[in-house]
Amino acid sequence: MTEHTVVADRYTWLFPRPAAIRIGSESHRDLFCGLLLQTFDPYKPAVIAWPELDDVTIERLTGLPFWDTAVSIEARAAFRMQAQANQTADDLIREALSLNAFEEDRHRHVLGHMLRFYAIPVDAEVTFAEKTDAEWGFLRTGFGECINSFVAFGLFDLARRSGFFPQPLVDTFEPVIQEEARHIMFFVNWVAYRRANLPLWRKPLFVAKCLAAVAEQFLARMTTGLQMRRLKARRSAPEKAGTALGAGKANFLGDSRAMMAQRPSKADFMRLCLAEQDRRMAGYDRRLLRPTMMPRIARLLLKILR
Repeated sequence: MTEHTVVADRYTWLFPRPAAIRIGSESHRDLFCGLLLQTFDPYKPAVIAWPELDDVTIERLTGLPFWDTAVSIEARAAFRMQAQANQTADDLIREALSLNAFEEDRHRHVLGHMLRFYAIPVDAEVTFAEKTDAEWGFLRTGFGECINSFVAFGLFDLARRSGFFPQPLVDTFEPVIQEEARHIMFFVNWVAYRRANLPLWRKPLFVAKCLAAVAEQFLARMTTGLQMRRLKARRSAPEKAGTALGAGKANFLGDSRAMMAQRPSKADFMRLCLAEQDRRMAGYDRRLLRPTMMPRIARLLLKILR
């Protein structure tokens, strides 16, 4: 990986050119690529000083039922982003995409080191060798990250404020969460740049591709939601659930209800996600496009709930 400029504050970055920027222009390309390349944080997962945790916190970590999935998602994201980089002709965009892939793979290593340090068992990692269109894979991953990150921003702040995880552990994962904010900003600007530079006759196909990727990602999450509802239904039979899922995972479904001293309503949680996404992106150049899909859905749901 190429050496990149490192800024002292990963939350603040301004593009040096002061003029207005047209979407799809060379300046727009330099803007969204610069966001990634010039805010790179060179931390190394292998030297992270993991805090000592008490037995209750380690039990909470062990009980979370998604570590296998999280590691797999990061590995898949890194693979797809590098595949997109490999087929990209533009040198600057290819470098930014490769850095994006590097950071996603680094997230996988952060999780791996944490799981080993706290002796949390996970299944063997999955390797990927997809033979699908690289751009299709990149779109699916990018829109999926837009959905996941919006919710994760709110959950992360909720866990921080509630004390569900101790502050040292929250601080350790803060760079990972902020990197996701950079990633989805880069992605939505890449989509806009790509669409703007396609020939007129190819634009509808690209838009359809984006819509199909969004639909697939929402369908996948609806399926996961149904699975989680089934797991919750099985909490009334702990011995059965414990046999099928493992005691830690079964207990998590009950323990998570006590995660916050005051559980927020659905509306309050959506407001928190909106506020956290805005906060994490507020310091970046205002000429960059921000992700709007999840905020629009959240605001629509807030109107319905009201």
